[in-house]
Formats: sequence, structure tokens, C-alpha cells
Amino acid sequence: MRVKLLSLLLLLVVQPSLALAQSQPGPDAPAAGPDDLAQQEAPQDEDPDAMDTASAKVPLDEIRRYVTVYNAIKQAYVDPVDDHKLMQSAVRGLLLDLDPHSAYLEKAEAEDFDEQTRGTYDGVGVQLQQLPDGALRVVAPLDDSPAEKAGLRSGDRIIAIDGKLLGKGQADASAPLRGKVGSKVVVKVVRQGVKAPFDLTLVRDTIRAASVRSKLLEPGFGYIRISSFQASTAADFVKQLDALQKAAPLRGLLLDLRSNPGGLLVGAVQIADELLDKGEIVSTKGRESIGNSRYEATPGDRLHGAPLIVLVDAGSASAAEVLAGALHDNKRALVLGSRTFGKGSVQTLLPLENGDSVKLTTARYYTPGGHSIQALGIEPDVVLHPQAGQRRPTPISEAELPGHLAAESGAMEGDNAGEVLPGTQPIDVALLELKKRAGVNVEVIKPASAKPAAAKSAATAKPAGKR
Repeated sequence: MRVKLLSLLLLLVVQPSLALAQSQPGPDAPAAGPDDLAQQEAPQDEDPDAMDTASAKVPLDEIRRYVTVYNAIKQAYVDPVDDHKLMQSAVRGLLLDLDPHSAYLEKAEAEDFDEQTRGTYDGVGVQLQQLPDGALRVVAPLDDSPAEKAGLRSGDRIIAIDGKLLGKGQADASAPLRGKVGSKVVVKVVRQGVKAPFDLTLVRDTIRAASVRSKLLEPGFGYIRISSFQASTAADFVKQLDALQKAAPLRGLLLDLRSNPGGLLVGAVQIADELLDKGEIVSTKGRESIGNSRYEATPGDRLHGAPLIVLVDAGSASAAEVLAGALHDNKRALVLGSRTFGKGSVQTLLPLENGDSVKLTTARYYTPGGHSIQALGIEPDVVLHPQAGQRRPTPISEAELPGHLAAESGAMEGDNAGEVLPGTQPIDVALLELKKRAGVNVEVIKPASAKPAAAKSAATAKPAGKR
């Protein structure tokens, strides 16, 4: 039971340089490029004067200003400047201030981008968000990765790698984290609550990111953890869900999406389809038709209607938010945890003739209820908080990023960031709720860390106008 994929395949990611990318599409998918993003060939006629529409014309005054600055640098800068290097900087500058997710990828960067989506690469295993000042914010270390073993946490900021400070304008500041297996890399970390920056030494390894893990919490009650969305995630999910139900159908399933930074949208859509019998999964809307799409579920629910609970937190982003929103809006699952990251924008990959690519934000994602996730996230039905000693005051959300794509008119963003929820306590709370929904007679003692959501999520609230 696979969702009928539309011609537009999209990638949801938090970090442009360490984002996951697609290898080859499955047999049900239409032909697509290696990154599983919407791809568009450059127009054959690249002469701006030949464009028919006024919006496509390049203003001559701005071109003259650019040429004046270019010539001034060439003639007067203290050292000679290579033409290619100067042009590359100019092209990157076009994308630099648009939003945190639009980026220019040189050929090698695009190849690394593709490599990591296949789930195997040499590095430290961490999902990062490159900040405007050049620093790297840790969204989440991958499970059992060198980054996790070294002690990197969600919300940490990496300000230097191997003694070299990270600066504004770097295309792929995270590139030095990749390297030969067994080699070491030292990162300087700024952490909320720690007075001074400190160093962590990470030992690079081959990252075989198993994105799906599962187990039985109790007889009849399953647990599936999805850490990211890769090319094989949906197939692995089906395999492990079927294995949990080999002896008998589950009475309930806990789907853990905490600190899942996203990845391939197609994986999230297919998993939603496996758990939904009908209904919309997600839609996208942009200025151009290439940014508009809608995904619908096909008949058949692998859980046969058994109760489903989804765990999320502030590190749950993009594809993870789409999956949580789809299950929530279709009233298929109860969502527990903390407000999610709020990365609800679509990136389209535009390949260039020289092998480089432009990754450009072209649309927003909308939940089945018709509401944008961007800069708002998904607010859970039941809000959980970290245990004492695990709180991390540093806000982790799309709305905290300078230059982020704004939420739609009328929607509230700002001081609404969620919290990261580590440990097993959220699982324990969710299991009690799952058993209750399955009709098991248990005495549910609500912990101090759990309370009902103060307001409906952006995915469920009726809009008071355009959102």
C-alpha cells in the first residue's frame, strides 16, 4: 500500500549542508533527480532581455551598480582577486539573506548532499542548522553516532572546527566534520548554562544511519523510533511494524519522532499512508505551479485502527512535522510532547550546467487542516516538559532563526519555542496513555511534567482569517 506519488518529489530538511538526500526513486516514483527535490532545468534562453514578463527582467540600474562594485574590487582590493572566486561569492550572496534554507551548492557539496541521504557516509553523525553568523546549531545527534557519544546535545552551537572559527558567508561550514574513518576532529561548543566555550573531540566513523528502530514495550504495545527520513525509511518502517505484529495485531503503537530533523518528504508521506485509511496527508503552495502539490492516502491501515500516539519535541522538524500533522489532523493519532521546530518550507533544487545546484525555497507546507507549519510548528495535544536537570533554556525553533520565512499573516510566532525531551520518561507517559486508549484498565497518574495543551495546535485550530 504505497501512496500515489505526484510528479513533485520534495525534500524537507533543517540544514542545507548536512541535509539528507535521495539516491534512486522506488519503482512507484516518477523519474526524479538524485536529491529527490523538485528539479527544474534552466531556461534555454538565458538572455534577460528576451524575457516576456516584467517580473523576469533584471533591472539595469542594479546590474550597473553590481558592475561598479565588481570593478572596484578588481582594481583596488589590496590583493588580486580571482574572477571565478569573486563571481561565486556574488552568486552565494544572492541567496544568503533570503532565508536559512536557500543555498548555493557547488558540485562537491551537492554530491555530499546526495551521499548522506542514502544513509551511509563518513563523518560524525549530527544534524546541523547553519546560522547567519556562520556558527552551526546542533538540531540533533544521530542515535549511537560519534557526535552523540562525544556528548553533543540538541541546542549546542559549534563555533569552531579544529581551531578554525566559523564565519559568516561560508557555503558549507560543516564540511570539515566529514573525513577519513578513525580520524579525529575537535569542535568548540557553546552551551546554554556553561560559562565558557569548551572543546569536544569526535572520532569520525562510517555513519550507517539506521533510521528506524522498534521493540515491544509490553505485550501488544509496540514502539517505533524514526530518527530521520532516508530513502529506505518507509520500507524499513513497514518491515519492522509487520515484525511487531507477526504473532498478533498490536493493541497500540507509540511512534517516536523526537529530535527527528526531517529528510525525505516521500518517506513521511508513505508512512502516513501506511497508517491512514483515507484523507489528505500534506499539500504545498507556492508562487509557481512547480510548488503546488497534494498528497492523499490510499485505503488500508497496517495497524487496523489500533490506537496510535506520536511523540514529538522541539527537535522534530520538517518531514517529522508533516507526518505528525497528517496523523493528528486526520484524527488518527494523539500527539504528545513539546511544540515542534516549525520548519514548514519547501526547497526546490535547480541544477546548473556546471554541476552546481541552487537550493531555493519555493513553497510552504500545509497540514490536512489547511494550516502552515512554517515558524509555528505543531503543538501537541498533551504538553510534556523535561525532567529536572534536563531543561535546556536555549530556544530551538525556526522562528528563532534570523531571516526565517515568516509565518502567514495573522499567525502568532515568536516566544513559542518548544523544549527538547530526552530520556525515557516521555515514553513511559505515552505508554500509559496508549494503554488507556486501548481500553486497558490502568491507574493513570499524571506526572507533574505533563499538562494539556493550553491552545489547539496550528494543525488543528480553526483559523480566524488567513493563517
